[in-house]
Amino acid sequence: MVLGLIKKIVGTRNDRELKRIQAYVGRVNELESSIQPLSDEQLQAKTQELKERLKGGEQLDELLPEAFAVVREASWRTLKMRHFDVQLVGGVALHEGKITEMKTGEGKTLVATLPVYLNALTGRGVHVVTVNDYLAKRDAEWMGTVYRFLGLEVGVIYHDMPDEERKKAYRSDVTYGTNNEFGFDYLRDNMKFSAEDFVQRDLHFAIVDEVDSILIDEARTPLIISGPGEESTDKYYVINAIIPKLIKETHFTVDEKARSAALNDDGISMVEKLLNVENLYDPAQIEILHHVNQGLKAHALFKNEVDYVVKDGKVVIIDEFTGRMMSGRRYSDGLHQALEAKEGVTIENENQTLATITFQNYFRMYEKLGGMTGTADTEAEEFNSTYGIEVLVIPTNQPMVREDYADLIYRTEQEKFDAVLEEIRECHEAGRPALVGTISIEKSELLSKHLKKCGIPHNVLNAKHHEQEAEIIAQAGQPKAVTIATNMAGRGTDIVLGEGVQDLGGLHIIGTERHESRRIDNQLRGRSGRQGDNGSSRFFLSLDDDLLRIFGSDRISGLMGKLGMEDGQPIEHAMVTKAVESAQRKVEAHNFEIRKHLLQYDDVMNKQREVIYALRKEILGSNNQKELLYDMADEVLGERIDEFCPEGVYPEEWDIEQVNAYAERVFGVGIAKLEDKELVIGGETRLDLEQCTAEAFHETLMNTVTAHYDAKEAEFGAEVLRYPERMIMLQVLDNLWREHLLAMDHLKEGIGLRGYAQKNPLNEYKKEGFQLFTETNFRMKEEICEFLFKAQITRETVSALEENQERENQKVREHRGGEGEDAKAEPVRRDDKKVGRNDPCPCGSGKKFKKCHGQ
Repeated sequence: MVLGLIKKIVGTRNDRELKRIQAYVGRVNELESSIQPLSDEQLQAKTQELKERLKGGEQLDELLPEAFAVVREASWRTLKMRHFDVQLVGGVALHEGKITEMKTGEGKTLVATLPVYLNALTGRGVHVVTVNDYLAKRDAEWMGTVYRFLGLEVGVIYHDMPDEERKKAYRSDVTYGTNNEFGFDYLRDNMKFSAEDFVQRDLHFAIVDEVDSILIDEARTPLIISGPGEESTDKYYVINAIIPKLIKETHFTVDEKARSAALNDDGISMVEKLLNVENLYDPAQIEILHHVNQGLKAHALFKNEVDYVVKDGKVVIIDEFTGRMMSGRRYSDGLHQALEAKEGVTIENENQTLATITFQNYFRMYEKLGGMTGTADTEAEEFNSTYGIEVLVIPTNQPMVREDYADLIYRTEQEKFDAVLEEIRECHEAGRPALVGTISIEKSELLSKHLKKCGIPHNVLNAKHHEQEAEIIAQAGQPKAVTIATNMAGRGTDIVLGEGVQDLGGLHIIGTERHESRRIDNQLRGRSGRQGDNGSSRFFLSLDDDLLRIFGSDRISGLMGKLGMEDGQPIEHAMVTKAVESAQRKVEAHNFEIRKHLLQYDDVMNKQREVIYALRKEILGSNNQKELLYDMADEVLGERIDEFCPEGVYPEEWDIEQVNAYAERVFGVGIAKLEDKELVIGGETRLDLEQCTAEAFHETLMNTVTAHYDAKEAEFGAEVLRYPERMIMLQVLDNLWREHLLAMDHLKEGIGLRGYAQKNPLNEYKKEGFQLFTETNFRMKEEICEFLFKAQITRETVSALEENQERENQKVREHRGGEGEDAKAEPVRRDDKKVGRNDPCPCGSGKKFKKCHGQ
């Protein structure tokens, strides 16, 4: 009560932010009278003027009012579209790195032109991220008219695009593309063998359209570039043949809430008998058990035309939130292969991960990130905790007049569908358009079958008809139109009402089921009532619906009993609607926890990925890898000297033989021996044992090692060595990084069992992951030294490396399917001079760098 009173007096945080931003809107409006009289040439000249002022020291926030006024005028002249004041508010919020919630039809696509133009003035590039290639191309062409008029270059990236064109698109001031393309380009760049082949620049500023879909729904599945493994696929066919012989409840149980299936004791005995295995839980059979569980899951939990479709002989995942096909994505851990066996299509080999990143960690790399959608407020907590982005709800330009009726709840699914068909028939006969939302392809096609029987013409929009998405949805507001859409398919396209539809009550939305997420339901409702149009919406539910059956059944069934529900009679009651919303909130919280859990694990990998990719860029960006090689040699030699010649131990007790054997193995030179009271290094340098320190020993050994490599350089020529140095460094790094990714996958698979030992699995994963990475990092440097110090460089060596590089480049290209000629790009360079390990530490401590901040 007190909180409510305070909000009434001082307003909510959202109200205060809107009030603050209104000051910018006032200044933009004041400038309109001075911008309008400018000729086209004068208006276009404003771009260069603003760039010069930016170079002169003015901040983007200071340029904002004039830049927005320029875009508003350019938009009117080129598109005959003038930004409303609320769109200016949205533009300021996006520029400040916020997420704007703007209702459907409020012109989010146009809003983005304001912050995109302002931030493109920096010359560092702005990325506009869309949910599919169609919208990327459409928006780049449509809004590109404004940018090109103002002298900016616009690029668009899409699937199967050659590297040369892709690089050009990224060098544009504004680049449109999908989240998948941006993420995969980042991974592919970090698999390349030359900085000149990189297509992306630094990640400066991105605006994500349909931000909830991309940063929340799709963020559950990481982007993975993988290569084929070597295991046989026969086991999947064998296991698939026995699964149908198992009976639910008799041999296995299914937990729909947890999306899991498990064998019971009878099931284990049955599988052992069918596979002729003595003990399924014998450590030697652990892999068979894993695949039996995955096969069971594929049959018991995953349904064709709900979770996936079979298209062109392939199992293609369906995104449960968007209803769209996720081409190129595969379930991991053999589940995808189990589905392929179930559907009788060719089983592809299990893949080994070559590179991976989650959308969360990719988009958090941008210096500034904004987003826009019609529904974000229900996920505000997740946006804030995961991305550190605030959600701002922008008021509509015209008052919202759509009527949202209370839910109608029926006892059975058949009764519900009968009522839905009757509602559609009434709309159709009245000439009023209806948009019907379903949550799966299966339900949309079932409804379509019933409508055909009734003779009602209609369009079906789901993953199977994805190509016609925009065309179908654009016609959904015409008189008598009936459109069935799976989830939020069709977003990004306005539904314009046909002639006379307003008089009939506008577009009517019919929801055939509540989704697990309130946001998806709101997106469906949001298709009606745009820009002050009238319209209405109603959801039809039944006790058979998954949401009510799995998550809210007891409470809702109890309410039904109290309210005296009869066959065929719906119940419309606020208590039931609240119970449904409560069930949805529970599922949303559960899904948030799952995403948070996945991200916590990926954050461990992300830190390691950053170290490896930074080292990769250092190798690619250095004109002289020898310096980097000597640093690695110094580090690995230092580790072994610390082990065999520890500080505080008399030199007579050092294990010189071990040091010598190590130097021989890694650097190809035996260099140290004891003679009387002297340590002889390289046959020339002698150190008095009584005064020798481990540090002096280390330094002298390093001088001998580098002299050995300098002699090799003099023999083969410096220029001949530079290319092999870089190639060998990259190939060793890439091979060991792949092995490390595989090791981390195996670690993650079994880490949950630590919970039984009262240990926190995440902490155990962090600890062991760090240990694994430390070992991998050291092995990388050790192997690089061993290869380069001992290699005999010949023309054949260089030719072999060039061939191998081309094979690896081809692999990277094949993950996209495109190929293009090389184009010149800026090499990666370090701005400041690198501090050597034996140089004085820059902090001023007086110690060597390796003993101070270089540790």
